[in-house]
Amino acid sequence: MVRVKRGFTARNKRRKLLRRAKGFRGSAGTNYRQAKQAVYKAKRHATRHRRQRKGDFRALWITRIGAAVRPFGLSYSVFINGLKKANILLDRKTLSEMAIHDAASFLKLVESSKQARA
Repeated sequence: MVRVKRGFTARNKRRKLLRRAKGFRGSAGTNYRQAKQAVYKAKRHATRHRRQRKGDFRALWITRIGAAVRPFGLSYSVFINGLKKANILLDRKTLSEMAIHDAASFLKLVESSKQARA
């Protein structure tokens, strides 16, 4: 069998990984072994946090909606329940944006939620 000399391939592989570890603290950005572990761990965190971000934004929207309906004497859950009874199907992101940027139409939603609840 012919021997495979890996100089070029191995160097490129290491260089690529060290480029991904650029900016890491201490030897995790310069030593190949530590950089390899740090990059793998960073990839794991990135994957997990991509999923987590969706829940974080949903929680933010819920908080904003709750804060927007509180002055009208409603809680978040009562408001959402009223919207469902009124058959208004808007997602939380849209409701949050309306509460911030379009107060007039959000007020109409609050009123229709109150009427459907009563």
